[in-house]
Amino acid sequence: MKVLVTGGNGQLGRCLQDRLQYTDYEWQAPDQSNLDITDRSAIATYFKIFQPDIVINAAAYTAVDKAESDQENAYLVNATAPGYLAESCQTAAIPLIHISTDYVFDGTATVPYKVSDQTNPQSVYGSTKLVGEQIVQSTLSEHIIIRTAWVFSEYGNNFVKTMLRLANFHPVLKIVGDQYGCPTYAGDLADVILKMVMQVQFGQKLWGLYHYCGDQITSWHGFARAIFDEAKRQGIIDNIPQLRVINTDEYPVAAQRPQYSVLDCQLSFENYHVEIANWRKALTRVINKI
Repeated sequence: MKVLVTGGNGQLGRCLQDRLQYTDYEWQAPDQSNLDITDRSAIATYFKIFQPDIVINAAAYTAVDKAESDQENAYLVNATAPGYLAESCQTAAIPLIHISTDYVFDGTATVPYKVSDQTNPQSVYGSTKLVGEQIVQSTLSEHIIIRTAWVFSEYGNNFVKTMLRLANFHPVLKIVGDQYGCPTYAGDLADVILKMVMQVQFGQKLWGLYHYCGDQITSWHGFARAIFDEAKRQGIIDNIPQLRVINTDEYPVAAQRPQYSVLDCQLSFENYHVEIANWRKALTRVINKI
């Protein structure tokens, strides 16, 4: 079985590669320089040469604030490109696994979002990701869309790495405490995706929309506290910065974030024997690797 992973240099792409090397699959995970997914003809040519049996789209425009002033490129990567991938998958009669985000919701809920809940993105990033979902759904019947949230890993740029870097220079840090979500280790998400690939390979029809995130709700302040506690325990930092809780309106950014973006994952995966991962255990492993 041939697996094509787009966005090979991203957090999820790197974690998928780490796991694919221990499988029997033939796989490729090109970065943008090797496969420009915003180029329809480039995708068609790549498909013709590699002839994948399934595609995992882990590529995305994730610069949330920059997207507010770079709408054209955000739309191209998050909406147009998934459509091109879906078209080529439709032509080749193969499935597509596409990764989306909690930012498709407005964050006004008080209970975890189900896949059936009304979307209402409040940012360019969220809006373009939602359009990407819709294009994939309308183009290709054999699709799996997985919304996730607060992704971290040992790779790329993410909240964990930012906090560890800031700890070296700032004795006091102001962290938002009124936004709530569930941190998700990209490696755990990669495990789930490959488990679904295996199930698809053996004939299970898993098509549709899913939610997957970490198992425990926290705030950014709570996440930062967990990061520093673990880093101190492992001897990565000598002293834990003093953490001050601030509200969202005290930390102005270009793009509006969902204040509550907890995803209901249990209903999504209860039929496929996928367990929601403990992000605190994953955090221990990630900090050790960093």
